Amino acid sequence: MTNLSCGIVGLPNVGKSTLFNALTRKQIPSENYPFCTIDPNIGIVNVLDPRLQILSDQTKSKKIVYATVTFVDIAGLVKGASQGEGLGNQFLSHIRETDAIAQVVRCFEDPNVIHVAGAIDPIQDIEVITLELILADLQMVENVLLRLEKQAKGRKDLLPSLDFLKKAAAHLNQSLPMRSLALTPEEELILKHYNFLTRKKVLYICNVGENDLPALDNPFVQRVRDYAAAEGSCVVAVCAKIEEEISRLDEKDTPEFLSSLGLKESGLDRVIRETFSLLDLITFLTTGDIETRAWTIKKGMTAAEAAGKIHSDIEKGFIRAEVVSYEDMLRYKGRVGAREAGKAPSEGREYLVKDGDVVLFFHG
Repeated sequence: MTNLSCGIVGLPNVGKSTLFNALTRKQIPSENYPFCTIDPNIGIVNVLDPRLQILSDQTKSKKIVYATVTFVDIAGLVKGASQGEGLGNQFLSHIRETDAIAQVVRCFEDPNVIHVAGAIDPIQDIEVITLELILADLQMVENVLLRLEKQAKGRKDLLPSLDFLKKAAAHLNQSLPMRSLALTPEEELILKHYNFLTRKKVLYICNVGENDLPALDNPFVQRVRDYAAAEGSCVVAVCAKIEEEISRLDEKDTPEFLSSLGLKESGLDRVIRETFSLLDLITFLTTGDIETRAWTIKKGMTAAEAAGKIHSDIEKGFIRAEVVSYEDMLRYKGRVGAREAGKAPSEGREYLVKDGDVVLFFHG
């Protein structure tokens, strides 16, 4: 996973496109009416990591390559979308391709911005969208079951898949998302063949008003936090309006502006950090005279698997990995100093890579 992708969903008029503009510095329409976003807008954002510049200065790299997150702004959903209401199923295929779902939830009062349901109720908003995703998953399962039941006659190898899909259908029929269904290790393997929308991890982005700064908190946000905690999801509160202002600033002016509002970092940084945490992702680093680069991997990956993220040939021909922690790269002023201090051990294929490891792979 060198590029993480996150689908941004939400009811119309919750501030979704405003936030997307801010996150990706792309100016797309965010007018005050439903369905101004039809095709998904895609923005690729660098995960700014100050460690890369410092390593690059050490090794005099010609370029720096940051890890990236792709945000996909998916058309405003409405009740009945899975049955073709609003823009119907157009949005579903776009969500299926993403690693995680970020649902923007309106947590601000503003008489000038209409709410699609007429009143501010973040939990009801969340449940409307979750139900549409459940119904879409149910539709997929029922279509597959029809096909599989015909094929399974006389084919015992298909029975575990059939049983799993029936179990999934029963769960979805109770209006429950797939992420709340306990699965056996065997069922987890079968699950990999089916891209359930409601199995994806969810980050709730509470869009608050400017009067909620700098705490980024209010009773609406608290309700979303309680709801998310019960299902094991994450929450980030942002003010989309302020994020849009930040996105128009020169990068060097951003810290001062944030500080004037009592904020330590931008919403984008917090959204990215929470998404990494939600998906159990970490970053390892490589540096040399050609480039200094961040690589995104799953926590718990071995050195050989991490090598495969750079190139499959490096994984195949893996000999060893020389690993220096980022802190030791700083302390001993680079890899040579770390070696001399005995802080550059050689690790084998099974070494578990840690966040901030600066790795040099040797391969045949």
